[in-house]
Amino acid sequence: MKTILLILSLTLAFMTSSSLADHHKNKPGAYRHVVCFKFKDDASKDQVTAIEKAFAALPSKIDSITGYEWGTNVSPENHAQGYTHCFIVSFKDKKGLEAYLPHKDHKIFVEQLLPILDKVFVIDFVAK
Repeated sequence: MKTILLILSLTLAFMTSSSLADHHKNKPGAYRHVVCFKFKDDASKDQVTAIEKAFAALPSKIDSITGYEWGTNVSPENHAQGYTHCFIVSFKDKKGLEAYLPHKDHKIFVEQLLPILDKVFVIDFVAK
């Protein structure tokens, strides 16, 4: 483990923040929207299944979505902090996400989700 950390530290030492930023600007990839859910303890299995299905229906309703995948946590590392579901929604670029977030079908989905949602974690990134 120490060897891996040393190699990572040395690699990062040779990379400047400007070179990382330049790489990001010069080679934009697909825009990824990663969403993880932790449901309330009293959320029923049927309610969670309804959310899974409603989220899966969004790509057929929102044109800016170019890819969609999801799954439940299967990590043996025990770091999920209660988050059970992860969804990755892909867009051609950030404009795709900007069209998705205020879309009426996304808003309807969020209204359905909120009553059983305990926590959400969201991170967006540009694929390399």
